[in-house]
Amino acid sequence: MFRSIYYPSEGQALINLSPVEIKQKMVDKKGLLWVSLEHPAEDELLLILRDTFQFHPLAIEDCQSSGYQTPKVDDFDDYLFIVAHALQGGPHLDRLETIELNCFLGETFLVTSSLAPEMQPVDKIWERLTVDERLVRRGPDFICHAILDALVDEYLPFLDDMEAEIDEFEDSVLTDPQPETLQRILALKHNMLALRRVISPQREVMNRLSRDDFPQIKAQHQIYFRDVYDHLVRIQDLSETIRDIVSSALDTYLSSTSNRLNEVMRALTVVSTIFLPLTFLAGVYGMNFKYMPELDWPAAYPLVWLSFGLIAGGMIWFFKKRGWF
Repeated sequence: MFRSIYYPSEGQALINLSPVEIKQKMVDKKGLLWVSLEHPAEDELLLILRDTFQFHPLAIEDCQSSGYQTPKVDDFDDYLFIVAHALQGGPHLDRLETIELNCFLGETFLVTSSLAPEMQPVDKIWERLTVDERLVRRGPDFICHAILDALVDEYLPFLDDMEAEIDEFEDSVLTDPQPETLQRILALKHNMLALRRVISPQREVMNRLSRDDFPQIKAQHQIYFRDVYDHLVRIQDLSETIRDIVSSALDTYLSSTSNRLNEVMRALTVVSTIFLPLTFLAGVYGMNFKYMPELDWPAAYPLVWLSFGLIAGGMIWFFKKRGWF
């Protein structure tokens, strides 16, 4: 599906324009046109991007692809093509997944496209248009900034939740390491790798939008893109810190489980060592030889048990003295 809204220089806004009406409004250099493609069908996407706006085939191909696209900004002279990534389904996720948002930014129009059925940053800004006239007055570049700003803001709650969860299980890693803890640590590590894959190139996109001389972005609005860039720098620094903490927690978990295993092995070794001489004596006097002088002694049986007790007691005393248990 797609939805559209057009703000003329004078008069009321028009919504849900047809492709023919969209093409007519594109020639108005004083109006503002925003078309949002949301989980569009193949023919619908081509109708808007190729037939109506006549965007570059490579940019349209990127919009059609469901695979991973690196965040980027391409300059096609008359418009900018921006690829960014938002969180899939909001910040509360066990496994971080991102969804791609494509933006075509012209001097008088903005086209957003996503193959996902829901794109929260776009929905949020679409609702703001009705109550915040600044978005319309400042042009499509400011709307584009508002969408990217809302997209980046979704990363902070996710990182805050991860940081809080790390604080919760950090102590349990030492006191009671469980397999469930290891699974969660590995999930957090995967999330950090997935986040790092998009944050770094996305930061460079914002850096270009805030510094390069693009005619589609007004000079007075570059500082707003710079603000989004600063947020991404903070997010990247925070993610690096969390990644180091997660790696440290993983090392601590492995070290803790190794120490517990060593304690178990030490206890088993002590028990085996105590029974080794006892097994030897039991084996010697359990042999089926006819002539064994000790077998005829009346006190032989009690003497064997006395030997067992002395040997076991002496070894236990020795091990305790050495601090082995």
